[in-house]
This record gives sequence, C-alpha cells and structure tokens, in this order.
Amino acid sequence: MNLSLKEKNAVVCGSTQGIGHAIAIELALLGANCTLMARNEETLKKVIRDLNTSLGQKHSFLIADFSKPDEVRAIIEEHVKHHGVHILINNTGGPPAGMIMDAKEEEFLKAFNQHLICNHILTTAVVPSMKKEGYGRIINIISTTVKIPLKNLGVSNTIRGAVASWAKTMANELGQFNITVNNLLPGNISTQRLVSLIDTNAKKANTGIDKIEQSMINEIPMKRFGKPAEIAAVAAFLASPAGSYVSGVSIPVDGGKTGSI
Repeated sequence: MNLSLKEKNAVVCGSTQGIGHAIAIELALLGANCTLMARNEETLKKVIRDLNTSLGQKHSFLIADFSKPDEVRAIIEEHVKHHGVHILINNTGGPPAGMIMDAKEEEFLKAFNQHLICNHILTTAVVPSMKKEGYGRIINIISTTVKIPLKNLGVSNTIRGAVASWAKTMANELGQFNITVNNLLPGNISTQRLVSLIDTNAKKANTGIDKIEQSMINEIPMKRFGKPAEIAAVAAFLASPAGSYVSGVSIPVDGGKTGSI
C-alpha cells in the first residue's frame, strides 16, 4: 500500500490544536511538506516544531482568521502563486452549541462564512495547481451531524449539512482531474471543543460534568471518546496515493455511534 506523501505539499487549516494539529503531524510523518493555517502566530510556530523533517520536509505557516473570508482569500491566493498544493485539509472550529430556535440569523451567517465560504475560497484557489500536478486531495473535517442531526447543535447541524452537499458536488466536478473530495465526520473526539460542549450541556441540565460525560460515553458502542490521532489516520489514508479511488463520501469516525448505515 502506497501511503507515501514525500514531495507532496499540504495546506492544513485549524492546525494549532485538536484534530487539525493531529492531521498535520500525521501528514508530515508520511513525508508531506505542511503549511499550517490558523490565526495565532505564536502557536503556529510551536506546532511547526512538532512536525517530522526526517525526509527533508519543509514546513511553514500562514496566519489567517476564518471569520474573515476576504483575508483568507488574499492569503491563500498569494501562497499558490509560489507553491503548488496537492492536499487541502479544510478544518474550522464548529459553531457554539445551542437550540436552533434560540439561534440568531447572524449566527448562521457567521458559521456559513467560516465553513462553507472559506472552504470554497481555499478549494478554488488550490485546484489549479492540483490540476497541473495531476494529484489532488481535498478533505473536509465536518461532523456526524450530516448523517443524524444532534441535539443542541442547531447552527452546526445546518451548516455541516450544507458543506457536505457542497463537497459531493465538488467531487463530481473534479474527479476527472484525479482530484478527490471527501468528508471526515468525527464523533466525540477528545478536543477542547468536546470539553466546551460537555460544559455547556452540564450547565443547561444543571448537573455535573462527569454525569454528562458518562452519558455521552454510554451512547458510543466502543465506550470511549476518540483521539485526534484516530481522525488523522483516516485523513492520511485519504490524502495518500492509496486513497485514489475514494471520492465524494462522508466517513464517520465515531466508534460506531452514528445510528445509520
């Protein structure tokens, strides 16, 4: 199985923590040159030091705020003027928890911009170089909510579904150029976002964090939360030559929790 990413260039969004960080580490281990994209320069510099360079990889970073699509556009367009891109990891932190009836219109617009619009800006910017190289892997980190909407995630359920439909359409258009587009759907993964969701749910239910956490674990067939590295492993396969005929799919990585086939 060919998993080598030597001489492949990857742009990894939201890569200073959690799933994005884990994906950057895994891609670098397989030989990719990783360009990290996030808004905190100090943290980006720290993460760069975590990345493997034993195969001559050269890593860099771009500073961008995904709440500002025009800023993202300017930065990625400047980057592709000087660097080819083979792999794009679209990964942006999810919208805050909350009931859909309590959501304000501006919350939907903000999430739409951070997720779908920024994904589209980044993808359309890197596709020309992918076509030129004859190799492209676009991987979107979304959520299992595209299969079954989750309680108390009204805005997230809505926007994630839109991104999944966008990705499937993009996969249909780009497949002829050896460019794949896929979605990874993390379940309950041990990240700062999960900690925040548990805390929010505990406050809403006026109960303890431990009780909420155990209730969530009980719903997972594997009876544990996932690790960011477990998402990264699937992302790395999809990014590799071995994943060349997988496109247009949404893959749950959730310990079996999602209640659909």
